Amino acid sequence: MVLFRTSGFTDKPITVPDTITTWETEAFCLSSKGFGLAPRVQFTVFQPFFLELTLPYSIIRGERFILKATVFSYLESCMMVAVNPIPGSYTLTPVGGAEHTFCLCGNERVTRSWTLDTSNLGTVNVTVRAEAVASPVSCNNEIVHVPPRGRVDEVTRPLIVKPEGIEMSNTHNLLLCPKDETLTEELAVKLPDDMIPDSARAAVSVLGDILGRAMKNLDGLLQMPYGCGEQNMALLAPNIYILEYLEKTNQLTQEIRDRAEQFLTSGYQRQLNYKHSDGAYSTFGTGTGNTWLTAFVVRTFVKAKHFVHIDQANIDESKMWLESKQENGCFAMLGKLFHNRMKGGVSDNVTLTAYISAALLEMGVPADNEKLSNALTCLKESMNDLSNTYTTALMAYVFTLANDLTTRTQLLDHLNTKAHREGGLLHWSQTSAETSASLSVEISAYVLLALLGNNPGPNDLGVASNIVRWLTKQQNYYGGFSSTQDTVVALQALSLYSTLVYSPGGQSTVTIITPSGSQTFDVNQNNKLLYQETTFQNVEGDYSVSVQGNTCAAIQIALMYNVPTPTVTSAFKVDVTHKVDCDSNLLRPKMNLFFKSEYNGDQETSNMVILNIKMLSGFKPDSRSLKELEGALLVERIENDQKDNDHYLVYLKELPKGIPINHQLVVVQEREVSNLKPAVVVLYDYYQPSDSDETEYSYPCA
Repeated sequence: MVLFRTSGFTDKPITVPDTITTWETEAFCLSSKGFGLAPRVQFTVFQPFFLELTLPYSIIRGERFILKATVFSYLESCMMVAVNPIPGSYTLTPVGGAEHTFCLCGNERVTRSWTLDTSNLGTVNVTVRAEAVASPVSCNNEIVHVPPRGRVDEVTRPLIVKPEGIEMSNTHNLLLCPKDETLTEELAVKLPDDMIPDSARAAVSVLGDILGRAMKNLDGLLQMPYGCGEQNMALLAPNIYILEYLEKTNQLTQEIRDRAEQFLTSGYQRQLNYKHSDGAYSTFGTGTGNTWLTAFVVRTFVKAKHFVHIDQANIDESKMWLESKQENGCFAMLGKLFHNRMKGGVSDNVTLTAYISAALLEMGVPADNEKLSNALTCLKESMNDLSNTYTTALMAYVFTLANDLTTRTQLLDHLNTKAHREGGLLHWSQTSAETSASLSVEISAYVLLALLGNNPGPNDLGVASNIVRWLTKQQNYYGGFSSTQDTVVALQALSLYSTLVYSPGGQSTVTIITPSGSQTFDVNQNNKLLYQETTFQNVEGDYSVSVQGNTCAAIQIALMYNVPTPTVTSAFKVDVTHKVDCDSNLLRPKMNLFFKSEYNGDQETSNMVILNIKMLSGFKPDSRSLKELEGALLVERIENDQKDNDHYLVYLKELPKGIPINHQLVVVQEREVSNLKPAVVVLYDYYQPSDSDETEYSYPCA
């Protein structure tokens, strides 16, 4: 606001950004005479000259590239400009013999180049400074001009320097709950012998709440792509469980509510892209409606209505579509089952019916509702075969919600005989030889929900705490788990447990001794949700974690490191070959990549598969070729990885067993990089990312 002098005029200096932009002013005034509105005025802001840097998004350690600095003049007159890099953790060698102080005349552009070399890993900030300087030397027979303002432009651009090989991560999670005592855990961390030198880094973090890590990463719980209707829901649903927990424990701040509600609103709008006209949803919004995904959407939207606007018509339409798929009590399986390993000794329809029944009960549909009652009857009739642990755990939760304590007890007693117990931890798996951590997390989470869903007593809470400690050990760096449904169900169960055992008081001191030294963290009622973290490079060795006090502490030691591209045999196989013209006269060299993807697992077809193609440093996909790949066999979608944008993710609907599937992509060199390192291509199971194969490809003309 400006107060005018008695003359009726005033000056108000305003600083505006120096980017070349046209601005429009608006002004109004209030006085004893009334309200006045000034006409709009436009003005253009620009600096006399500006600097632009050209460099790749990332390079692999050991690679070199040409850093280009281009200066653009917006003046009519000439000036003398000096362009110099600012020293940093890199080496710059001038290219050619051109002077880096030169004449820059009206509307000209001049480029100077250096070869950049760096061995520092991580993000390196590259800075170049351009300055108009006084000089007795004339330019084009003109006396050089030094502009009174804007005579310096300094630009800093980040360059990501990655280690060679493929990145691996390993997390150690602890949940320690002392009762006026000291609890201690010892860990011995050993890195693999083939680790890429200097690539290891670690982080230790402490929270006073087992959901705090997930809260910090509401928008990125998974190290997975987000390009389908199921994945979008896996991003949306945990927000609801966290909001419910915080609201019930009086910890919900306006800041957290605003942030979470923003995710809910945008997630809801995105999900409508996958909706069919009949109310069904499918993974990519095309083809047959998916009964499983539609039930997932409906149960989530009903809970989201408490926090954001959800059109009830969308819910009703989907619910009616689901009910129309009921046959003889059970629901018909339409669309692809989320995860092939869920299949077992019972039909898919039984598993689906249990899931839909849980959704209807969570929505508040009474157990004596005709449709729901028929579904529960279908489930009871299937109980002569409880060989599928996943379905059994899901049914235990269903009959807990339905308040059928007799059936619930029968199912929990059976599950008790199948439990894995070790070191005070408790979990379940589909089979005794099960290797799917994702499925084990989901099964164990359903058992936890069943235990907690009917006024749990001290014994139930004691058993639940052993499951919770195992679940928290499986969490990734972001507070989620390895896949979609395990993250959703596990966070639902953990939020329910946290609500039941929440105590607003208490204080504990966490002491962590690492190979780099010791660190102390305080956890109390004022900072339960505060994410406290320290990072260090000296990773390998013995770790000691102790917690003293009377409140729980969730501790995570996260390790990241690179290893050479693995050659371990898996159910998947990916090969990359190439065809390239090494003619040095080509302005933008191109390379044809040919990918052969193959599945040889124990199912007739794989789950959905991701082909993750990393670009060579300085390369990008040819836009026309990328468009053609989008329409290729079994390709559902292609997206640029938002977390690491030199990766392109190709969603493959499935891979048939034993039949190689071929695709191709043309890549173009945008930035010249020397000493090019190979790029990694990974083919992996969307629901079990550890089931994967990797290979490398190189540029033969480098």
